[in-house]
Amino acid sequence: MSIRIAMWSGPRNISTAMMRSFENRPDTSVVDEPFYAAYLKQSGIDHPMREETLAAYPTDPRAVVDFILGPVPDGRPIFYQKHMTHHMLDGSDRSWIAQCRNAFLIRSPERVLASYTEKRPDVALADIGFVQQTELFEREADRLGHAPPVIESEDVLANPRAALSALCAALDIPFSEEMLRWPAGARASDGVWGKVWYEAVEHSTGFALPKSAPPKPLADEYKAIADAARPHYERLLAHKIPI
Repeated sequence: MSIRIAMWSGPRNISTAMMRSFENRPDTSVVDEPFYAAYLKQSGIDHPMREETLAAYPTDPRAVVDFILGPVPDGRPIFYQKHMTHHMLDGSDRSWIAQCRNAFLIRSPERVLASYTEKRPDVALADIGFVQQTELFEREADRLGHAPPVIESEDVLANPRAALSALCAALDIPFSEEMLRWPAGARASDGVWGKVWYEAVEHSTGFALPKSAPPKPLADEYKAIADAARPHYERLLAHKIPI
């Protein structure tokens, strides 16, 4: 039986680098934010490359669920799914999540906002997924009877081998050395929005070293968002996988 891994994060959180890492495994296929087009249609929100995304991908969430629970692309034993937590709008069907091994990728809200606002200055708390990530985490913890795996982005950057080994152990899959390096360039698996968001990862061949300096101070309106997001970040941080 195929193993389906749902990795839940917000934007600007090394989520694409993590997708690269898993895609470089010979036993794994990946999908990039499969609910993005459905989220754009349902929410009406304006994002870079909105029309291109709506034209290229399913906008019916039921069709997305059928795909991510259907045959794994290329028939591989592992199907890694990069999901954005804020794409799960209120009222959306979440029953399918129980058929996946779920993990949660976290990053401090200050660093998320410092990166996000470089690409999209018009941002609200709901756009960066912290509240939704907590809701999904709590739901999965209730289902399992214990906390699901939580991985901190800074841990991955500081020690990729140790962090990914611990994550793979928590997901009950073997670690692969191929996860540590990958060829530079875009991928056919990248969403069309990669033209806006993925410049850095397209030049990468592995995980970058963590930034030693703190992010630049946020403008007051962004700081208020970071302050609102921090309790949600700290809720999951308390359960992060020890490295």
